[in-house]
Amino acid sequence: MGTNQTQISDEYVSGNKSGVGGGISDVYGEDSATLDQLVTPWVTSVASGYTLMRDPRYNKGLAFTDKERDAHYITGLLPPVVLSQDVQERKVMHNLRQYTVPLQRYMALMDLQERNERLFYKLLIDNVEELLPVVYTPTVGEACQKYGSIYRRPQGLYISLKEKGKILEVLKNWPQRGIQVIVVTDGERILGLGDLGCQGMGIPVGKLSLYTALGGIRPSACLPITIDVGTNNEKLLNDEFYIGLKQKRANGQEYAEFLHEFMCAVKQNYGEKVLVQFEDFANHHAFELLSKYCSSHLVFNDDIQGTASVVLAGLIAAQKVLGKSLADHTFLFLGAGEAGTGIAELIALKISRETGKPIDETRKKIWLVDSKGLIVSSRKESLQHFKQPWAHDHKPVKELLGAVNAIKPTVLIGTSGVGKTFTKEVVEAMATLNEKPLILALSNPTSQAECTAEEAYTWTKGRAIFASGSPFDPVEYDGKKFMPGQVR
Repeated sequence: MGTNQTQISDEYVSGNKSGVGGGISDVYGEDSATLDQLVTPWVTSVASGYTLMRDPRYNKGLAFTDKERDAHYITGLLPPVVLSQDVQERKVMHNLRQYTVPLQRYMALMDLQERNERLFYKLLIDNVEELLPVVYTPTVGEACQKYGSIYRRPQGLYISLKEKGKILEVLKNWPQRGIQVIVVTDGERILGLGDLGCQGMGIPVGKLSLYTALGGIRPSACLPITIDVGTNNEKLLNDEFYIGLKQKRANGQEYAEFLHEFMCAVKQNYGEKVLVQFEDFANHHAFELLSKYCSSHLVFNDDIQGTASVVLAGLIAAQKVLGKSLADHTFLFLGAGEAGTGIAELIALKISRETGKPIDETRKKIWLVDSKGLIVSSRKESLQHFKQPWAHDHKPVKELLGAVNAIKPTVLIGTSGVGKTFTKEVVEAMATLNEKPLILALSNPTSQAECTAEEAYTWTKGRAIFASGSPFDPVEYDGKKFMPGQVR
């Protein structure tokens, strides 16, 4: 047996590691595991095929050929039929479509991912339009809310305050070593749903599934992490099925020291090139963490920077319809948190580069409304630092409708996390001011969208250019079919 293991190791190590289908190089043999071969592609052989079949990285289900079943000691452990990946894919899609409840589809897909990773990603890649709303928004929001009840097997790494002082040891418990991308959350601001604590793990898991399906990053290079510092959600603290620490959130110095230990441990364990994506942190931590670690680590914040880049791309695309440049527009945001200020800053930077004007001047084309009304210069001293660049000279305005009438924006962008805030009066005011009002209702999930696609098209008599954060179905209005965009 020792001779065979050595031969297997030599064959594997000297083999092609360039990877099948691009992306991160195949360091650990996931690709070669499912190619036609008669050798188990592990550095040390498994004890039996029974073990092999229970590893989602290598399991092929009924797609194992007769030769593979003999070579991997699987014969008799599966029914005799051999089904191709395509046939298995059609079978799974048929079963998924029998579910009428989106959360049931989500759970079925998670079960598949834990059973047959390759089939899961093939399914997602080939049916991305249908399955994207299931794997991520809006369904992932409900999954996070009920994560304690539907939790079955661990997906990703949980690092709680109990592990303070030994985070590096915890990171080493993760079986994969060649990590390239980490998506980490502390669960304090999950989508528009608020503090979900440890149950926010659904977000890093879902986001990294998309990195693989849409970006070609191999699963073994991805690591979802939830930092559990407690939760202020009383409902979760009183829930017997809650899977996280049952204590109030740590804050201040305790929080800062814990996150610093985490960031140092990540760099020590995975090297300087590992990408750390901050996901769904609350405003008061998000800006601070990005500022603190942007010069020492490879980091970005998806809510501040990722959302902004996608929204800017959508705005640039819309100009082809409107026949204008970004500099011709006046922008009004409802919401002045991470997403709102991040998008606003990137728009201002783009206009500055296009026109050659200083960014302080281009910011004046962009106005923000927060929970206290229009952000104006008379409020500057009481504003958080990330809102201060948007405090322009204007008299105070309390309500969004008043701000629309006063500022006369051509573009209305919602990042408030509060549903139904683009009322009929607000949307009709935009339609009165603009022949083709550009309305972006970006808050997730769908229930938190500032308005629906149907409302935007109906209230503007079909003249709106509409996009949202979560997907909406096509809308029929006045004999025309409108396809809502998605820019988050």
